[in-house]
Amino acid sequence: MKATHFHFEWSPNTPPRGFRTGVSLHSHTLHSRESLEFIYKIARHSSALRWALERGETRYRQHHGVPLVLSRGWWTPPLAPLDAYSVEAAQVESMGLRPVVSLTDHDDIEAPMSLQAVDSERQIPVSVEWTVPFGQTFFHLGLHNLPPRSARCTMEALGDYTRRPDRRQLGDLLSSLDAIPEVLVVFNHPLWDEKGVGSEVHRAAAMDLMRVYGNFLHAIEVNGLRPWRENRAAIRFAQDWEKPAVSGGDRHAVEPNAVLNLTRARTFAEFADEVRMGVSDVLITSHYRQAHAMRILHNLVDVLQPYESHGNGWREWTDRVFYHCHDNVVRSLRQLWGSRLPPAVRLFDSLVQVAANRPVRHAIKQAAARAEQVAL
Repeated sequence: MKATHFHFEWSPNTPPRGFRTGVSLHSHTLHSRESLEFIYKIARHSSALRWALERGETRYRQHHGVPLVLSRGWWTPPLAPLDAYSVEAAQVESMGLRPVVSLTDHDDIEAPMSLQAVDSERQIPVSVEWTVPFGQTFFHLGLHNLPPRSARCTMEALGDYTRRPDRRQLGDLLSSLDAIPEVLVVFNHPLWDEKGVGSEVHRAAAMDLMRVYGNFLHAIEVNGLRPWRENRAAIRFAQDWEKPAVSGGDRHAVEPNAVLNLTRARTFAEFADEVRMGVSDVLITSHYRQAHAMRILHNLVDVLQPYESHGNGWREWTDRVFYHCHDNVVRSLRQLWGSRLPPAVRLFDSLVQVAANRPVRHAIKQAAARAEQVAL
């Protein structure tokens, strides 16, 4: 019998008895590349950021003789694979459950592959968040538990589609993934218009994807970093297409995933079989109830903090932001700027450091809790 059940950590007797495993789906490590294009979107609504962006563009053109194009830049999350795994596993273990953690970097499987090589005893599924260009927009699909021996070949085929989209190839790829029983294919944050083409255009494309390829998609994601209003719409979307809803925390910093799955399964393959049959138990944790804007702010602060033990030695946030320069060389912001940060960036960095102060963070959190709490 198909059914999605939602459990809330703040409710009595949660998690319910009988579950043995907590599954953390969809989280990122330093292997993910996160586009800087979001700055353009924010600048449309912020005169201060718009001014700072214009100053930065002018300075870059003066120094390099070519325009600054943010689509050529990206930032990376701060946690190395083992650190990211440990953050997720610790939260699940604190609930008295056995952890299964599926790390899903953007179009990259190095994190789970490296963890499997280091510790074969842990059940680390080889998973990825695949970027799927589709019409005027793009989608992200969580592909969990790829067969390790063929995972790199699979990634080559997936990357080929991302670079050169072809609807026939998409059908073949999804069909081949669906044919592997232990693989779980999740439509991540399906209603988030990340590209900015317009919510109606994006939703129409999502409907088109489901009409043509829905048989190969096993579940719809309830996303731990998206607002509850959007998640409610995603749950209705799942019901309309008779799909189970599953969790997807989308962790990028150090806060563990705000949504998890509960299961009696012992392995990821057993869990995938359960979801494919239409059964899913989703746990909404207490920190999801905090004001969405404040959670995003705290995540931003965490991303911009120094990390003394960073896996690649990128201690400062300027070490973890990159730009593909017009001479075809990739440089970090530290390499581009050295110690002479632009004035607007210095101001931004100072504000972040103030916000990172423990008493300040606590005060912001308390103020947000009084002003807004997600009603679930």
